[in-house]
Amino acid sequence: MAGLLCGWLNGEVRLSRSLVPGSFAEEFSNGYLFGELLHKYGLQDDFNKFSQSRVASAKLNNFSLLEPTLHLLGVQFNENVAQDIMTGQHGAATKLLYELYIALEKKRKTKLTAVAMEAMRPTAPAKLKSIGSVLYQERLKSLTPRQADLQLQQVSERFEMKSKAMEDKIARIHISEQQKVQKLREEQRAQDIEKHRIGRRRQNEIMARIQAAIIQVPKPRPNHAIKPIEAQKLLKKKREAEDTYKEINKFEKSIAGRLSAVHSQVSDSDIQESLQTQKLQVPTPETTAQTATELLNVYSDDEYIRKIQKRLEENTFAREQREKRRRKMLVEQLIAHEAQEEAYREEQLIYRLMRQSQQERRIAVQLMHVRHEKEVLRQNRIYREKQYEDRRLKEFQKALDSEAALAKQEKIDCEEQTIKERERHEKIAVGRAQARYKKHYSICWEVIDQIIDLSTKVGEYRILTNNKIPLKLMRDWKEFFFNGKSIYEEASIHPLPNEPSPEQLAELNKMNLLDEKDYGEYKSMTGEWCPTEDNSENKPPHNNNILGHVLRRLMEIFYPPKPKSSLPVFPSFPIKACILGKLFSGKTTCVKFLEKVCNIQVLSIDTLVQEAIQAFLKNEMKSEHSLISQEAESSVKQNEVQMNMSKSSLLEVLTETFINETEGNCPIKNDSSSQETEPDNSQSDLSKLSVRAQLGAASQKLLKKGKSIPDELLVAILLEAINQTPPEMGWILDGFPMTINQAKLFEKAYIGVDPDEAEAEDMNPGKLSLVTDPRAPNKPPVSLPAFDVSVLLDISDTTVLKRMASLKSHKSKSSQMEQKDNNQNSDAELLEEKIDLVRDQVLHRISGFLDTWPKLENWFSVHQNILVKVNAETEESLVCKAVKEILMGEMAKKQNRSSAQEKLPGKKPLPVTSQDLVPSIPVTPPPIEPGSDEWIYVDEPLPKEIPDFLVPYWENIENAYVSTIKAILRCLRDEQHSIIYYLADIRKNFQDYLKRPDLKQEFVSQWQSDFNSIADDLREDEETKAELHQRVTDLRDLLWDICDKRREEAEQECTDTMSDGWLLDHKGIAINHFFSLMQVEVDRFQDTKRLLHDYYKAMEGKIPTDDSQNFTRLPLLDIIDIEQKEDQSKSRRIPLVSVKLHLPETNITKSKNRGILLKSIKDENSSENVAATFGKDENLISDTWQTAVTAVSDMVTAEMKSWEEEKEQQLDPKEDLKSSQAKDTGKDGKDNKKLSPKSPTKKKGLPSTVPLVEVSPVPLTSEELKKKELTLKIQQEYFAALKHEEEATKSRLDLIKEKALAYIEELTVKSEEAYKDMEKWLGARFLAEMSSVEKLIEIGRHHIECSSKIQYEMTLEETDFFLSSDVKVIPDPGPPPHVPQVESSDSGTLTISQLNTFHKQFLQVAPKGFIYKKVFIDIFIDVINLNLGTNYLPDAWMNLTLPDLQNLTSAFTVNSELIDWRRFLLAAAQPWPVPSLTQLLKTLSIFKSVDVVGSGLVTQECYMQVGLWFTGNEDLNSTKDCTEPLPFDRLGCLIKFFFSLFADTRKDPALLNYIEMLLYFAAHSDPVEGVYRALSIAAGTYIHRKEESSLAFPYVDVVKNEGPLIKDENEVLKYTDEGKISLATLLKVFHDEASTDEDNHRFSSLEKEGRYDKHFIKIYKELGTGDLTPIPVELLLKHPFIQDLINTYQEYKLIDIKIFLQRAEQAQSIDEKTTTYKDIDA
Repeated sequence: MAGLLCGWLNGEVRLSRSLVPGSFAEEFSNGYLFGELLHKYGLQDDFNKFSQSRVASAKLNNFSLLEPTLHLLGVQFNENVAQDIMTGQHGAATKLLYELYIALEKKRKTKLTAVAMEAMRPTAPAKLKSIGSVLYQERLKSLTPRQADLQLQQVSERFEMKSKAMEDKIARIHISEQQKVQKLREEQRAQDIEKHRIGRRRQNEIMARIQAAIIQVPKPRPNHAIKPIEAQKLLKKKREAEDTYKEINKFEKSIAGRLSAVHSQVSDSDIQESLQTQKLQVPTPETTAQTATELLNVYSDDEYIRKIQKRLEENTFAREQREKRRRKMLVEQLIAHEAQEEAYREEQLIYRLMRQSQQERRIAVQLMHVRHEKEVLRQNRIYREKQYEDRRLKEFQKALDSEAALAKQEKIDCEEQTIKERERHEKIAVGRAQARYKKHYSICWEVIDQIIDLSTKVGEYRILTNNKIPLKLMRDWKEFFFNGKSIYEEASIHPLPNEPSPEQLAELNKMNLLDEKDYGEYKSMTGEWCPTEDNSENKPPHNNNILGHVLRRLMEIFYPPKPKSSLPVFPSFPIKACILGKLFSGKTTCVKFLEKVCNIQVLSIDTLVQEAIQAFLKNEMKSEHSLISQEAESSVKQNEVQMNMSKSSLLEVLTETFINETEGNCPIKNDSSSQETEPDNSQSDLSKLSVRAQLGAASQKLLKKGKSIPDELLVAILLEAINQTPPEMGWILDGFPMTINQAKLFEKAYIGVDPDEAEAEDMNPGKLSLVTDPRAPNKPPVSLPAFDVSVLLDISDTTVLKRMASLKSHKSKSSQMEQKDNNQNSDAELLEEKIDLVRDQVLHRISGFLDTWPKLENWFSVHQNILVKVNAETEESLVCKAVKEILMGEMAKKQNRSSAQEKLPGKKPLPVTSQDLVPSIPVTPPPIEPGSDEWIYVDEPLPKEIPDFLVPYWENIENAYVSTIKAILRCLRDEQHSIIYYLADIRKNFQDYLKRPDLKQEFVSQWQSDFNSIADDLREDEETKAELHQRVTDLRDLLWDICDKRREEAEQECTDTMSDGWLLDHKGIAINHFFSLMQVEVDRFQDTKRLLHDYYKAMEGKIPTDDSQNFTRLPLLDIIDIEQKEDQSKSRRIPLVSVKLHLPETNITKSKNRGILLKSIKDENSSENVAATFGKDENLISDTWQTAVTAVSDMVTAEMKSWEEEKEQQLDPKEDLKSSQAKDTGKDGKDNKKLSPKSPTKKKGLPSTVPLVEVSPVPLTSEELKKKELTLKIQQEYFAALKHEEEATKSRLDLIKEKALAYIEELTVKSEEAYKDMEKWLGARFLAEMSSVEKLIEIGRHHIECSSKIQYEMTLEETDFFLSSDVKVIPDPGPPPHVPQVESSDSGTLTISQLNTFHKQFLQVAPKGFIYKKVFIDIFIDVINLNLGTNYLPDAWMNLTLPDLQNLTSAFTVNSELIDWRRFLLAAAQPWPVPSLTQLLKTLSIFKSVDVVGSGLVTQECYMQVGLWFTGNEDLNSTKDCTEPLPFDRLGCLIKFFFSLFADTRKDPALLNYIEMLLYFAAHSDPVEGVYRALSIAAGTYIHRKEESSLAFPYVDVVKNEGPLIKDENEVLKYTDEGKISLATLLKVFHDEASTDEDNHRFSSLEKEGRYDKHFIKIYKELGTGDLTPIPVELLLKHPFIQDLINTYQEYKLIDIKIFLQRAEQAQSIDEKTTTYKDIDA
């Protein structure tokens, strides 16, 4: 079954991969080939979604897409089958392929498409299948492992393999070491045995000598004297010493044996047994037991090294103890020996005395024995010490090797961790870069959108305004563009709902933005409200200083200033700096360098927090801390001590707040254990502690609860440390602040100014907007920032990671070095913990810095301008030097500034000399004007009610003034937009009205049809021509009447547009807006006057009275209808002025004469009437302006008169006399200044009256004089303020009048231009229509005179007239028919019809293609002899005799009785272009690309679409004359004939086997070349013929391609491949020639093959393919049988029939000559 499936998939389906029976499980495991198989059969339309990858996600995707198609085919498929195929279960893929094979074969037989099969499915099962597909996908997802899990499993397996390999390697090394140790142990054991044998032999010799030297001395009788008793005692001691000596030797031998056993064993159990053995012998068992347990530990870290050192020390101590004991034993032994020697000496003395020489010899032998034993003991001791030393060295070397291996492994792990961290950082960096890119892209996109909106808006308004966009609109759009607002309206805000949408809020913001802009321009008289060049004197009014002073005083009374808190003061430090940067940027290194070099205090927040906690743990009291501070600040003055006390009090308050918060939020349980270990945390004890200790207590409580220390507490700790810093030393913060919140908190705590509150101070309620007071106290100077300089150590993230990696390696080295110093163990552990913590947090800290730094950078660079960046990627010394230079430069600048400030206040005034005291000539100073800088304002006390009333009153005045002006300016903007749109609409509507359709074309078409209906013979008649001319004239008059009527209608439309009154109404609305602006200015003046009046009356002590004069109301234009006027007349508060122009009676009553009415309307809207209307508007605006100005002047005059009347009423007769005298004197000097009653003469004369009154002889009291002076000064100040307000109001009224006139003039000019354009368009339209009518009449008269019809349609569209060449009224006469194509028969060439006739006959006789020779010859003889039909065959064919026909059939049949009539017709159809092999292969590839299914069959439609290697003639349709016959397309007909020749017409539709056809075309004049060409086509690749035949074959004279064959060499490379050929394909090429079946063609199945199949099967088996799989063509061609077959095979020889025809002609001519000679002879 596997072979069958392989043949089906490789041969018929032709998948993209070649399959063998054993590769199904692997090739189909990802599902891609299943999808390709279904796609080949047209069932998998979504094949482009399949993936060739073998990852889990790709498999899941492919099998999810396969499931619906498989269920559609009815194949049993579920998630279990999919899992089996994906996991490569044996037989799963083969089983599914077999089911697919059966299902697809059924589908092919039914000829149903996928759509048809889907449509035939019932609805319910289809829906059920869709639900099942969803469940299938979910189950398959759950069954399929994730790719990440598979990769993790692979990684773990790989690491397990590595670890196993390492373990095997270590085991092999261990075994080799054991073998070495065993070998050494065996050698040592042999040496020991040899030494023991030698020692025993020597001992035996010595004992033999001793025994030989013994002399049997008779035992003396016992003597009870003292000496014998002492001698016995000595002998006893001697024996005891000998026994002790033997025990020592035994002990040392046992130790030596144990040591050798320890060296020979490497396992842990042997070590433990040896240690247990030593435990029994060593006098200190605790030490040895501890050493044994330490040896069992794993050699992994520094602790192991320390244990080894400890064990060596203990071994050394034990060895020393053993040496001591040994020396003690030896000393005792020596003492025993001395006693023995003494006894020996005594005995020797006795023996000498007794002359016993044998005893002497025995003693000498014993002495030699003792000497030998001593030597042995010494050698043993030396050897044992050497063994101990070797053991220590081996153990130490082993420990070093283990430590080196661990360090190496740690280094590898560190490198891998660094690579992972770098990859993670790169991902984070890529994410940040993408975020920055998206942000930048969104900003650019918004800008581009705004630019596009601006461009389109400008384009729209250019169309609306006729390329005259107002400057105001451009400024508004510019404001929107620069503020990032949308230029187009996003939502309507009329009416505005209660809950507006975001789009409506955006529109409100845009409207408020324009309101603020317009109000700013109006207030400052700039932009749109800038005065014109003619009125350039009208400048913005100056500030009313008097009014500003009054309002500021009222505001200060009503809004009292808040009391300012005392600012913390710190001593002036030489330098205050902070150094910032990323992790590992070198901050700590730089600050340590600066601390040594520059004498700067370094403050690190981590260190300070630890010190504060330690201070709390040590119970640091206030007294101790104050003593330290007093010693540090002994040189500070008393005021500085007070400042420090204030600072410490501030810190104490902060500390108390933090402690209270932590205590209140997190209570502490009172456990007995905590009370013993921790200090007392009660409030009373905390109050006794120092500030630093209290801050440490708060920090410790937070840290114990796992919380972070808040920024406020950190700042408090920093400030306490700064407070304790000596003033002569500067300070620098290491890595602080880290966030913008910390920076602001430190700034607030150090300088006492909150940055957020400083920004909010500008929004206080007492701020004035309309006037200002120049004498108002300025804002306090901005204090200097807390830092003098902020240094950033700039470093890249990559450098940070590199330094982290280098720090890890340095850490491992430093840990090895620190093993020698036991005192640094705790520091090393802390450092390692810190490094590990930093390593785990490095990426998070980098990300945190990148997140917080932009705000910090903005704070230090923009707000404070103290940031300095230093490149920290250079060498350490250069970075430290650069930072030092920055700090030293800042210190120098600070010293220069302080010295400059000391010099400025140090200037002392010059001493006054006697010359300065000389009185100068008295010069009368000019009078001081009120409101000037020298003027002293009257600030008398005010009643409490006055500020409470006047301040809200003025706020209401300001708010009403600003809001009303903004509303009016907004209305003016809306009016401008509405006018622009109205003018554009009337232009467009009038143009559309002029282009409305008419009925002229119908009359023209009717006239043309009537004109063409006249007979041709009547057109030459003169009467007919006259009648036609008359018809043309009638048509012209009719068209002119239509044009006149349309013109009158257009004029009426234009007149209606002009007289609709819209512009007049909106002009009135705009004028009312300007009048409202004037009213606002007048109201402001009136309210300001009332406020000043009440203020100064209150300062005089009078009760302010209501103003008897009513508010002035300016009239507005009445734009309401008459009927509505009567209804609103009762409720009217504002006077109205009529604006309607009275039209003449012709406008009200309709006149019967339309021309008179239109003329009257035109006259009314003429330029003169428009100018008159503008003049009336100008007069109206001027009158209203004059009314406003007069009202303001009258109010000032009336106020001055009222003050004078009050003053006169208050004066008594005595004072009246004095005042009259003063006035008389004043009049003598200033008569020229009192000419106008409106001028403030009294006010200016008042200062001159004061000295006159003083000089007056009439006595006045001082109180009266002061009161009078105060009254005069108040009056003078009040009148100056009123005059200033009067001038400012008049200035703004003048500007409003100017802008109103300009607005009305611009509106008038625009409307006039619009009306003129409408009239211009109307006249041009009428003239163009008249001109088109004239052209039509000329064409008609021309055709009348020419007596011809108008063939093309006459079109009169709007203003254009033309003859439409696309529409013909009279059709063209048809061309004469072409002569049918006739094929001419050349000599010997069969025509297409003759070929078709032969094909039909042969197809009827032998439909399969093979026919017997006899039948073939009979058919030809019948055709030649019977001569069926005229010109049935060419003459050359008619001359063929029976021998010629036999020779012809013999050429087509070699060793066979059958003839292939298709091969004969192919040769008979010559000439046709003989293809090259490249062309055949190219044609084959095109056919295969069209054949999607891969069946090898194509329809006629596909065949004609693909074509062959030649095409038909191209220039067949172009002939000079229609009577000439078209040339016959023989090649095109041959292409069709070849399809009918080789196609199977029994099927519907007919199908062509293109491979069989191309095998026929592979025939060549050289039969061997033909066989190679056929093999190339069968294999689908180019097969080169290596050995060319030496014989010269005659080539057929056929039509060949023009291009040389060398041209195809480049294309040959496209089809060159390692081709393989199967047995079936080989049998197709070499078909059976010996079959006797009449109609058995060569492409029958393998079972019916007769001769070559057995040979070919044998060849395939000989070439090593027993299963008959395809083999390479090159290998097949090397077989001798195939080579002989190729050289002898003649079926692929292209026969030239013309040779046989020429032979027949020659034979016939010879016969004719012979017959002629016979006749002559006869």
